[in-house]
Amino acid sequence: MRISVTEAKEQLTDLVRRAEAGDEVVLTRHGHATVMLVPVQRRPNATERRKVIAAIQAAVASKRTYGASAARSQDFLYDENGLPK
Repeated sequence: MRISVTEAKEQLTDLVRRAEAGDEVVLTRHGHATVMLVPVQRRPNATERRKVIAAIQAAVASKRTYGASAARSQDFLYDENGLPK
């Protein structure tokens, strides 16, 4: 929905309700879009964030595979003094 700022002043409460319900409300000035009303996203609290982090860590741990160490994977390129061969 596009509406001019002047008209929006009279209908602000209704426009806010429509935006909260998911409608796209665009305010125009001289026919050009200037502002969009959108609902504020609820932010998770600390407990919810910790649960999400724990779930991610558990998912990563379940997919972890142990193999050869990458720390020694290129040793064949160097001699015993650490210089290139």
